[in-house]
Amino acid sequence: MELIPAIDVMDGKCVRLSKGDFNKKTVYSNNPLEIAKGFQEAGVTSLHIVDLDGANGEALKNLRVLENISANTSLIIDFGGGIKTNQSIKSVFNAGATMISLGSVIIKSPALFSEWISEYGPDKFLPGADVLDKKIKIHGWKESTGTDIFNFTEDLLQLNINKIFCTDISKDGMMQGPSVELYKEILKKFPSLYLIASGGISCYDDLFTLQEAGCKGAIIGKAFYEGKITTQQITDFIKNN
Repeated sequence: MELIPAIDVMDGKCVRLSKGDFNKKTVYSNNPLEIAKGFQEAGVTSLHIVDLDGANGEALKNLRVLENISANTSLIIDFGGGIKTNQSIKSVFNAGATMISLGSVIIKSPALFSEWISEYGPDKFLPGADVLDKKIKIHGWKESTGTDIFNFTEDLLQLNINKIFCTDISKDGMMQGPSVELYKEILKKFPSLYLIASGGISCYDDLFTLQEAGCKGAIIGKAFYEGKITTQQITDFIKNN
């Protein structure tokens, strides 16, 4: 199972939210590059960067962080948050991202998303399913939709996209364990899906639980920043996978 650390950026700083609440943020570092370098030294090859300012409705605000990390590490970076236009797509790729993670556009503008797939290829996108009670939420988790995770996944498979990450909003940032039963249900319906778990990972043992559930990847955030998963444990897990 692939281990993918997350760096959530707000005003250029590395932060974490609880349940996506922008009023409940904790700043962990003023230097995201140093955090990224630490992950690379631990053996990590992929990084998930979220522009929280963009996700909260602002224009892309943290491209400089992406540029800095891309230029000074060899990490494979997926970047998301507030990407709504073709120009923003180009800006993110030019800044060094290998993939773009999207959610809102897929739901709100499927024709536009299809155009992007045609232009850039399906492997350049990592869709994110942010769910509450199995229903997708968008625009920084503030807007509910009537789309459930299963229809969302089915539509993406039809577009030749087989890799997604899924965040259970009720678990995110709460350090109470990941939504294992939800992931098992998704994988039972779509056994070939490259499913990346996100949200709720609270300790090292949770990684093995997700691996046993069939997840192909796991995004870790707060558990690392709060010291519940150590740099050495990250290294050990990667070496054994």
